[in-house]
This record gives sequence, C-alpha cells and structure tokens, in this order.
Amino acid sequence: MADRGGFARGRGRGGGGPKRGPRRGGKRDEEKEWQPVTKLGRLVKDGKIQSIEEIYLFSLPIKEYQIVDLLLPKLKDEVMKIMPVQKQTQAGQRTRFKAFVAIGDFDGHVGLGVKCAKEVATAIRGAIILAKLSVVPVRRGYWGAKLGDPHTVPCKVNGKTGSVFVRLVPAPRGTGIVAAPASKRMLQLAGIQDVYTQSRGNTSTMGNFIKATYAAITATYSYLTPDLWPVIPPSQTPYDEFSSHLQLTARKE
Repeated sequence: MADRGGFARGRGRGGGGPKRGPRRGGKRDEEKEWQPVTKLGRLVKDGKIQSIEEIYLFSLPIKEYQIVDLLLPKLKDEVMKIMPVQKQTQAGQRTRFKAFVAIGDFDGHVGLGVKCAKEVATAIRGAIILAKLSVVPVRRGYWGAKLGDPHTVPCKVNGKTGSVFVRLVPAPRGTGIVAAPASKRMLQLAGIQDVYTQSRGNTSTMGNFIKATYAAITATYSYLTPDLWPVIPPSQTPYDEFSSHLQLTARKE
C-alpha cells in the first residue's frame, strides 16, 4: 500500500505520538499540603503561634483560611440559606446562587460568609472559606452573680443591616436562647447559652437578619466595661518576636 503522507503515525487512533498532560484541576486544593504565603501563616504552621487569641490581641489580618483550620479544629459550619440571584443581560437572564454559611465552635468563636457563584457547591465552598476568614471572638458574661462559667452576653448589644435591627439582652441562667430559628443557630454556634433577643424591620430577609445578628455578636467586644479598665503593658508583636525565624524561613524558600 502506498504511503499516505505519514498520517498513520503519531496522531491516529493507535498512534504512538506524545501523550497529553494531566487534566486541569486534577487535584483539589484541599488534598495538597498547605504552603503558607504570608508571615502569619508561616508562624502558625511552624507552631510559633499556638492560639488564635494571640492574633486577635494584635489585630493581625488573617489572609489564609488554613490558619483558622489549624488553630480552631472544632469549627462546625452550617448552610443558613441558598438563594438564586439574577442579572439581566442582552442574552437574557443570568442566574447565580448566593450561599450564606455560618461557622462556629460553640465556645466563643463565630464567623459568617456570603458567596455568589454559578453552581451551588462552588458558592457553599467559597462561603465556608470566607466564614473562616471572618471568625471573630465572642465575649460572654453573666446575669447577676458571677458564678460558674460565663453564659450570656455581657451587656445589651445591637446590630443592624439594611432595615433589620437585632438587639441582644442578657438573660438569667437557664432561660435558653429566646430567638427566631435563624438567629438562634448563630447564637448557638457562638457559644451563648442564655439570651433574650429583640428584632424589628424586614426580618423575613434571611440574609440581612443573619448579618445583623452577626454584627450584634461582634459588638460584644466593643464595649469597655469596668473589668477591662486595667492597663496591660503591650508586648512584642509576633512579627517582631519571631523576626529571626521569619528571616531563616524566607531564605530557605
């Protein structure tokens, strides 16, 4: 048979041509080992920072969600709401999905993440990451005598988003969380056991209701009560304290 110009070699069905590379996105990010890209991430991975309270003390920004995974291993996430949102384009309507995810360890840490994406799974995954990056400490206090562990909010606190206003009021031990289901779950994740709530506005807008509750929980550390009056001399920031370690690790890279 006459040679057909080399078509049988290389690119045919049984050809021995060069093999294609690996498919895109073959491995998920979660399966790879975390390589920190920030100074804070390097300090946390090397065990120089042991608790997330050290980060809060110096108001250091957290840019990598793996930092929160390492320091708060007991975090639980809950999808609060998934809603479709639409944008009008020349070709018609473009529908995407918006996910609200709350995260907490039931012991004084809570976060909220909101993410919009074309697919539900992608939106939830992105919202979980944003919730981890927005984890804040929750200050708890007492109603009446200071016996046992703190169980309620330390004082009356407010939060507002859009038209929704949420107010948290300290309650006696054993009262439980007197709140709507959405805000009740947020308060449970925050580790608050007893509290009264008051809300007004269009609370049927779940997104704003959750955000207002989160804002009220965040406000617990914004009040300077008398027990916080003593002046604590500031110590070195982790970046200064472990500067030699950061220089060594930067050289190795």
